[in-house]
Amino acid sequence: MDSSQAHPQGDSGSGTDPGQHPGQGHSHSHGHSHNHGPVPPVSKHLRKVIAAILVPFGAAVVVGLVLLWPGGAPGHARSGVGFDQQTRDGKVTALVNASCASVGAAPAAADPAAGAATGGTTAGGAAGSTSGAAKADICQKATIEVTSGPDRGSHYTEIVQPDQTRRYTRGEGVVLAYAPNAPPGMRYSVTDVDRGLPLALLAGIFALAVVLVGRLRGLTALIALAISFAILTLFILPAILHGDNPLLVAVVGGSAIMLIALYLCHGLNARTSVAVLGTLCSLFLIGVLGSVFISWARLTGNTSDETGLIHNLYPDIQIKGVLLAGVIIGSLGVLDDVTVTQTAAVWELKDADPGANWRKLYGSGMRIGRDHIASVVNTLVMAYAGAALPLLLLFSIARSGVLRVADSELVAEEIVRTLVGSIGLVASVPLTTLLAALVVSADRHPRQEDGPAGPGGVPGARPAGGGGHRRAKGARQPAGGG
Repeated sequence: MDSSQAHPQGDSGSGTDPGQHPGQGHSHSHGHSHNHGPVPPVSKHLRKVIAAILVPFGAAVVVGLVLLWPGGAPGHARSGVGFDQQTRDGKVTALVNASCASVGAAPAAADPAAGAATGGTTAGGAAGSTSGAAKADICQKATIEVTSGPDRGSHYTEIVQPDQTRRYTRGEGVVLAYAPNAPPGMRYSVTDVDRGLPLALLAGIFALAVVLVGRLRGLTALIALAISFAILTLFILPAILHGDNPLLVAVVGGSAIMLIALYLCHGLNARTSVAVLGTLCSLFLIGVLGSVFISWARLTGNTSDETGLIHNLYPDIQIKGVLLAGVIIGSLGVLDDVTVTQTAAVWELKDADPGANWRKLYGSGMRIGRDHIASVVNTLVMAYAGAALPLLLLFSIARSGVLRVADSELVAEEIVRTLVGSIGLVASVPLTTLLAALVVSADRHPRQEDGPAGPGGVPGARPAGGGGHRRAKGARQPAGGG
């Protein structure tokens, strides 16, 4: 008796079995293997075990959300510095090139070496120097219209120096910094350009690509993404600003994001529950390692103008805790990917080889997981390196040694963040693979032991497909015995 007879749902790639309805077993197996669903229900005992673990955890997350819910960000007096300044919308209505001296702006300093480098003769050098000086004296005079707020419709002039990197175009939207206590002619200044249209278009292209490729699964992923962003902006950030423990807030908020995203995207089933357990254990490991090494390395978390401003506005915030919370939340998305992929791989391996025990499933799953580890860890490291690229360039310009650069708090913070997250990712692979192998093996064994032993001594399982499959199996047994 072959494996397809012992478990008709698993399709090993052979043709249709004699006595089986044509195409029935094959199409059912491919519904599991390629679409990751529908997932067969687990045994009643396993449902109780999984529920005994996850139901209290889910209840604790809900209680944490209720108790820590901030009800909005706390107010504070505007400092007028950086992001903590009032802004208005504006538009460039006119552009005129003018001499910097005529508009009261100091011309950019000319480079003495530039003239000497442009010509080999004295006359050539003088001509180059004169041309460079004339070019450096041309400023851009922009007329800006205020398009929002109480001063809507008013205009003011902005002077753009020749050496400024930002240049304006007529009709371009801009963001204006508004200082209400300044003199009337100095209340507005351009602080940025309006990027709403290109960003909205890019987001639309992203959403369309996700839905076109992922279909219903892609749509649920977008819904989960919106909910995750809402939890981040409505709960995690305001709760931290209220002075709550950032680590506790990150654990509660991150757990809520994990539960909603995984179950919404992958369904309420045992396979997703195993991924949740693997992610939860890995997050716990990341939290412990992050707390230990952030304290041991004496990292303060106050390494930028933004964190300094936040600390000045809200002195009760634990900046070191914010750093640890960032490590946990930053690792959550990649962890979800690893645990879901490993769990799905073990389930597919069991469908392909129904007779495999948990050891064989674990070994096969780990061979897949090792490839996943290599790619994901490299991706995580490169993502952090890309985000810190300007900082790395600054150290390269300073010609500091590698050890000296790594020992600075700015870089050490990124090193701890990267390595702690990577350790959690690596640990999630064997942990999730083991959990999945144990659950899927424990689930399939009871059904395989229900039926009588076949001619080859293999316990015959009653297939989940129904009576039609049992009759077909009974019809094959005399032939096998003969």
